[in-house]
Amino acid sequence: MFRKIIFVLILLLLGSCGVSKKRTVKRKTYKVTVAATPKDSSITSESTVINTPEKKLSKADDIINTALTFSGVRYKYGGTTKKGMDCSGLLYVSFGAHDVPLPRVSYVMANEGKRIRLRQVLKGDLLFFKTSRRGKRINHVGMVVAVENGEIKFIHASSSRGVTVSSLKEGYWKSAFVKATRVL
Repeated sequence: MFRKIIFVLILLLLGSCGVSKKRTVKRKTYKVTVAATPKDSSITSESTVINTPEKKLSKADDIINTALTFSGVRYKYGGTTKKGMDCSGLLYVSFGAHDVPLPRVSYVMANEGKRIRLRQVLKGDLLFFKTSRRGKRINHVGMVVAVENGEIKFIHASSSRGVTVSSLKEGYWKSAFVKATRVL
């Protein structure tokens, strides 16, 4: 019985949305700037919300702003609060706050919306990844927050850095990328 419990716990850990990468070199610190709307003030992943009372924000901008309020929140498998959250929990809460229902887990979320090519992505689109070497299904998701000069920046929750903004140009994410979908 004890072996079965240990086996189930190991399966849950391997199938989690978490992403950790072994590094042998010193960890670099990335600073990513994300613009909410064209010609608006820039915000960083450490910022929370963009204040632009004179302009009406799009639904994608509203959802992105909601997701950015969770920047820095630690990773917690199955989490959906500021105490901790996982990648699909971040998007489930952010989209749900704006009346856009999404499934709770990333591999089911990947079946929602319309599949698009990477060069067609816009703010608010979803990016799906396979981060496990042994796993055969999607286990990680992020949302595009900016596309600038061919660089795609996305917000997600990783087990090593929590809720953060990353670039698809980073080798790890580029190699783990599976597909992009549009749900808005």
